[in-house]
Amino acid sequence: MDNYPLLNIFWTMLELFLWILWFFLLFKIITDIFRSHDMGGWAKAGWMILVILVPLIGVLVYVIVRGKSMGERDVAQAQKADAAFKAYIRDAAGGPGEGGTGDAGTGRSHVDDLAKLAELKANGSISEEEYQRAKDKLLV
Repeated sequence: MDNYPLLNIFWTMLELFLWILWFFLLFKIITDIFRSHDMGGWAKAGWMILVILVPLIGVLVYVIVRGKSMGERDVAQAQKADAAFKAYIRDAAGGPGEGGTGDAGTGRSHVDDLAKLAELKANGSISEEEYQRAKDKLLV
């Protein structure tokens, strides 16, 4: 270890970290180039050639020129993924009007209908027999 002092170890670790960070940024930019819908094929090809042939300058120029729209595309993609996830959760949980647990046209669920029946029974608007018949009809 005499030939490799502690400062050199830290410097090597920093270089390795920056190298890995550089590859993440490069792959992020390449993905953004292909995901961008506001560029045509030739523009995408031009950016790819610039980023691959002159990587340092190409990536820096891309981030300077298209950094804001790159962030906007990331936010839009995250919102789309979040909306899809929430729709999946609603569908899996059987939210109102979905998954066969309620009336698709009205958006009401069986839970709402049962609560309304219990309220009608509690205030005396319907009898116990009417309540049981309506509840059985709902649960079938």
